Amino acid sequence: MDKALIFDIQGFSVHDGPGSRTLIFFAGCPLRCAWCSNPEGLELKQKVMFVGKKCKRSKYGCTRCVEVCPHRAAYVNDAEEGAPVAFDREACDACTTFECVHACYAEALKLSGTWMTRDEVQDVVLRDRKYWSDGGGVTFSGGEALMQHEFVREIAQWCKAAKINTAIETTAYAEQQVFLDVMQHIDFAFVDIKHMDSARHREKTGVGNELILDNITALVRSGWPGRLIIRMPAIRGYNDTDENIRAMADFMNERGLYEANILPFHRLGDSKYTQLGKQYAYADETPTPEDKLEHMQDLFLEQRIACYVAEGVMY
Repeated sequence: MDKALIFDIQGFSVHDGPGSRTLIFFAGCPLRCAWCSNPEGLELKQKVMFVGKKCKRSKYGCTRCVEVCPHRAAYVNDAEEGAPVAFDREACDACTTFECVHACYAEALKLSGTWMTRDEVQDVVLRDRKYWSDGGGVTFSGGEALMQHEFVREIAQWCKAAKINTAIETTAYAEQQVFLDVMQHIDFAFVDIKHMDSARHREKTGVGNELILDNITALVRSGWPGRLIIRMPAIRGYNDTDENIRAMADFMNERGLYEANILPFHRLGDSKYTQLGKQYAYADETPTPEDKLEHMQDLFLEQRIACYVAEGVMY
């Protein structure tokens, strides 16, 4: 793969692997988690995002996006005087030329991601490498990085040749050989398990968990020498039950995995749904209370599994 669709690159990240890291977000994900905080990374496709508060139509009468759109997806909402420009999202999402983005001087319109070459990604990594402390490296995230596995594998191979530590945050939802091939070049991994019951997993993610659990098992049996931490988002009333935590702990103990990371729910991605013209299913959801998180942590500890809450992972 000559290019990859990347929706963000964050330098100097300290919560996604050991040391200061360059965190690369790859677009495309086979799951559809109802609480996802990165909706712009779900599809392997560029989409237009509209930041309404930046729109200059109400202040200056600007309609440049309306004038250049070949699909008539952008239009003036006459029902609301002075309102920002409105969009027909179905027509907008079918666009591949993005005239409106290029015409918007106020930057109220932006693309959800950028196609980048290997050289471009490597240049970013080499730029950041100058400022890493000991133990820094690159972390592949998403979306799901394995959706663009050929590109990820090539960058990971380059990193290893350059003595750069590699990490991945993954759902492990990929063909097993694809997963194992990429993991050969990874030093550190966070692997998500959303729920231990496959039917409940499918209910909120759109897919069952069998492939994920099988891939984790295959990775352990392969003798992979890296460090693996099982991650779970804490979603109230869904996967925060004692039964689910104990089932996850049993699965881990049976495979010699002794580190878990609970990620408290947050609504930081709420505005991105608005920018994409989508409804956020968890807009009114509240975070898991601290005492509940501590109880979940205690359940793991009772099973002799080190459990880190939020960003408290020990590197």
